[in-house]
Amino acid sequence: MRKPAIFITGGNGEIGHGLINRLADDRSRPVVTLDLTPLDPELKVRVHREFIGSILDAGLLERILSEFEVDMIFHLAALLSTRSEFTPVRAHEVNVQGTLSLLEFAQHEAESHGRPVKFLYPSSIAAYGLPGLEAKKQAGRVREDEYTHPTTMYGANKLYCEQLGHYYARHYKQLAAETQSGKVDFRCVRFPGLISAETLPSGGTSDYAPEMIHAAARGQPYGCFVRPDTRIPFLVMPDAVQALLAIANAPRDTLTRTAYNVTAFNPSADEIRQIVQRAFPRAVLSYELDPKRQGILDTWPEDVDDSAARHDWAFAPAFDLQRAFDEYLIPAIRERYQ
Repeated sequence: MRKPAIFITGGNGEIGHGLINRLADDRSRPVVTLDLTPLDPELKVRVHREFIGSILDAGLLERILSEFEVDMIFHLAALLSTRSEFTPVRAHEVNVQGTLSLLEFAQHEAESHGRPVKFLYPSSIAAYGLPGLEAKKQAGRVREDEYTHPTTMYGANKLYCEQLGHYYARHYKQLAAETQSGKVDFRCVRFPGLISAETLPSGGTSDYAPEMIHAAARGQPYGCFVRPDTRIPFLVMPDAVQALLAIANAPRDTLTRTAYNVTAFNPSADEIRQIVQRAFPRAVLSYELDPKRQGILDTWPEDVDDSAARHDWAFAPAFDLQRAFDEYLIPAIRERYQ
């Protein structure tokens, strides 16, 4: 008999850390993970089984399918935005082909055990592409289906995978004699900039916010790579993890979409600098513009409309701007360097 399990790809990443801990605390089903690198020791003891390998390894996926009865997948594995711009072909292979392979895996798994497989997918604000600063200022809170013309490989990958998930959930093999769709219950959260106190920023396009705090806590000067007036939406990592769990647990008939915006606050870069400066009065925080990264951020909305998520599955972030910095980010990052 195969063992029922929750399957997480990319479990050793930022979202994976919080998600594994939350699911392990629940203990309703064992957690199985797949990542290119071994899990951190404190995570490894919290999962039932760890597989090390690539999402592109079809044989490995078949092995997992043969050993476990997977009815929920959190597909976190991805080549992130900065690296995707340097290696667009590899980004397509990992982000698109990897997701397609896993959607097929989910389809076969659902056919095997006779019930839908929930497929949770984190997308990104990079799926948007506004034509310029004037349009960005006038757009206001952007809905899920507006301005979806991404200018980055990562954004294009994410948007296409949202559409692939919608296809598997609603239209898969629609010319077949019998209905094949609906076996993959695809549920996507389109995240804004994510900020975590637990992991180090990795040079991402929206990492200027956590980079400021880390530099200030270390007592090092920091030159922010965006203009002071740069404004995009953000969410802290605990709320991101909670969003994935909330949409995963929502009754299927309450969901009117397959992809949902979420957000919590949208300060300007200078508003963030002022908050960090108050917490670390001796910090030296300045601006050293990176025109290329600034150009990407200028195509992302100043804010997004997440009313569908709030209505359909009761999304409600616990951290607003002040609480995010005062109670979560600054204390935890300050302690890291003490």
